Amino acid sequence: MVPPCGRDGLTNPGRVRHSVYDGAVEPRRDRALLAALAQVAPGSPLREGINRILQSGRGGLIVIGDGPEVLNICSGGFLLDAAFTPQRMAELAKMDGAIILAADGSRIARANVHLVPNPNVATVETGTRHRTAERVARSLNVPVVSVSESRKVIQVYVGDQSRPLEPVSRLLDRSNQALHTLERYRIRWVEVSRALSALEVEDLATRGDVVELLQRTEMVLRIADELDRNLVELGSDGRLVRLQLDELVGGVISDHRAVLSDYASAELLVEGSEMVEQALRSLDDDELFDDVAVATAIGLPDSDDPDGAIEPRGHRILQRLPRVPDAVVASIVEQAGPLSRLLRATPDELAKLDGVDPARAIAVKEGLARVAEATILERYQQG
Repeated sequence: MVPPCGRDGLTNPGRVRHSVYDGAVEPRRDRALLAALAQVAPGSPLREGINRILQSGRGGLIVIGDGPEVLNICSGGFLLDAAFTPQRMAELAKMDGAIILAADGSRIARANVHLVPNPNVATVETGTRHRTAERVARSLNVPVVSVSESRKVIQVYVGDQSRPLEPVSRLLDRSNQALHTLERYRIRWVEVSRALSALEVEDLATRGDVVELLQRTEMVLRIADELDRNLVELGSDGRLVRLQLDELVGGVISDHRAVLSDYASAELLVEGSEMVEQALRSLDDDELFDDVAVATAIGLPDSDDPDGAIEPRGHRILQRLPRVPDAVVASIVEQAGPLSRLLRATPDELAKLDGVDPARAIAVKEGLARVAEATILERYQQG
């Protein structure tokens, strides 16, 4: 039985999601670049202003940030402190100097500014505008956008990273290809997830079965994560792709965390499932296909024996029951787990657990029976 969609939505219009892993820890420089790309994505006022600059056949240099460190390298120009509009920025770009915006892009702080960054900061760019943009971004760690007058290219600089903005048509083609790949991986993930569920109910799960599901889940999430980054650049033009992505990844993250709660070593889970997720996420592609490396990452005992029997604690199957809060699930598992014991427990035994009254005990017992029956039936219908 596959977890229902919608418990772990992937994206949210209007804010940047850094990863499909809600708890993933990403390098700060990646987060900064994604945030800058979101500010200049299609549909944003800043992107409209940049497009107007390109359409007028001009170039531009835009610094997104007006803190003291930025103002210290500004020479000349004039103070505006006016509300941002695409039309105003396009008109101000007719002058050769840089445009300084507030950090949130809501106001135009200065215009026609000559920037004087540290000349000792290394740069790989050749054009004057691009060299200045890269030096400012590297020395001050603020987003800088350079619009090339001759090449008609928009380049975003943040720290030591830079990214040219690709045409929307190319990003959509790449995103659609990724969606097709993700769909194939999702189908295989469903098959493996259902197979493990049936084996868990029959008390036949092995370390190899658990590792295979973790590998399939990681592959799905890594493809989705890459696609999610493309969608940051697409902005409002990627709305339909986002809906498809949410549908394909629905239930995967919650199931992934339930699997880790069932099988990861108790020592690793002390820090929370997010730390175990990060251990899996840190594996490179070759290590991900190494069964021993995956098993070791989550602390499975005897990780070199794929056929060794292993028993789930019960989180995964209990979380599929309706109207049972996560806190109650954790309490039941702690007092009455593992899963084989839970499946044999009577309503009276369940009612003796802390946080479980007689009515809930009956509901849990009946729910476990229904899920177990449906899971086994699905397995044999497929097989």
